[in-house]
Amino acid sequence: MHILSFEQVCQRGQARGKRVFIRADLNVPLDDQGRITEDTRVRASVPAVRMALDAGAAVMLTSHLGRPTEGAFKPSDSLAPVAQRLGDLLGRPVRLVADWVDGGFELHPGEVVLLENCRLNKGEKKNDPELSRKMAALCDIYVNDAFGTAHRAEATTYGIAQYAPVACAGPLLAAEIDAIHRALAQPARPLVAIVAGSKVSTKLSILQSLSDKVDGLIVGGGIANTFMLAAGLPIGKSLAEPDLVGDALRVIEKMKARGAEVPIPEDVVVAREFSASAEAVVKPASEVAADELILDIGPRTAARLGARLKAAGTIVWNGPVGVFEFEAFSHGTETLARAIADSQGFSIAGGGDTLAAIAKYGLAERIGYISTGGGAFLEVLEGKTLPAFEILDKRSREAAGAAA
Repeated sequence: MHILSFEQVCQRGQARGKRVFIRADLNVPLDDQGRITEDTRVRASVPAVRMALDAGAAVMLTSHLGRPTEGAFKPSDSLAPVAQRLGDLLGRPVRLVADWVDGGFELHPGEVVLLENCRLNKGEKKNDPELSRKMAALCDIYVNDAFGTAHRAEATTYGIAQYAPVACAGPLLAAEIDAIHRALAQPARPLVAIVAGSKVSTKLSILQSLSDKVDGLIVGGGIANTFMLAAGLPIGKSLAEPDLVGDALRVIEKMKARGAEVPIPEDVVVAREFSASAEAVVKPASEVAADELILDIGPRTAARLGARLKAAGTIVWNGPVGVFEFEAFSHGTETLARAIADSQGFSIAGGGDTLAAIAKYGLAERIGYISTGGGAFLEVLEGKTLPAFEILDKRSREAAGAAA
């Protein structure tokens, strides 16, 4: 991909005196009183805004918040709490603008306005061309800095990029693109991926895609249970998908044909009930009883996998390998997380549960790159080209062709 970055635009002096439209991801959690309970996404949006202000631009930005009904505003849909927090972080007022699609609001260089919840606009989710053209007419430069929505072709993530005079990637999106390229397109070897979750069916295409690329594919959670069935091991009453054993076998065989491996647990941690207070028992994977649940990998398996991760050149991590929320069943995930942190290789991690595990063990500063997008990160692992990447790549190529 050849995607123009906003940093390049600013370095060329093209943003001075211009109106810059930033699509950010400000979809933050709110409590019953409408107060922000976790502001990571707001803080992550600040570098793009500062970059625009430092370049002498007039800045407007927008985001979705929650799941509003198009054309039917409710107070709980408002970005007002975000405008307040963004103003605090920037040290300047951030005016909230409603009914902004047709313009009519004043905006001067050095000012920042937040355009009300973009998903309130009719046609946003369907990427309506008329809406997209109206939004593109508001700006001189469009900046996509919302990786979390990069897998959606909506008016503020795709359509506006078609029609804006200049379309580029903000610093957050550009960093995601660089990290993904480093991990999957030009990885240092060996490349090891961890894919964990409750069901093979939800991540089958990811497993199939990665089986063509990686040197080691570590599976965890319910996915690992299905692979254990494929290896002929008992799993008791553990969560699994027996009808997908054939798919698991095909992934194993494809990896084996390439000289790669899907390591199957040799020991596991089991319990007789799914509970934080359940007694945890470590036993060989071949000895799981019919009334037992597998809730974590065992210490021997964790140590073996941890050694592989420490020796990896590149690590892609999506999902904890056990029920890490329960202390007795968290040790496998913690062992692998610390091995990733200790590895000299480049690591990229994504997905809500993965980020929660990283936060629990205080390892954020020791992971190479933490992806901000859940669904978008998964679609990249599947080998899909995200719509936001596609249109920015197209616009960048068109601009390069015109310049030549």
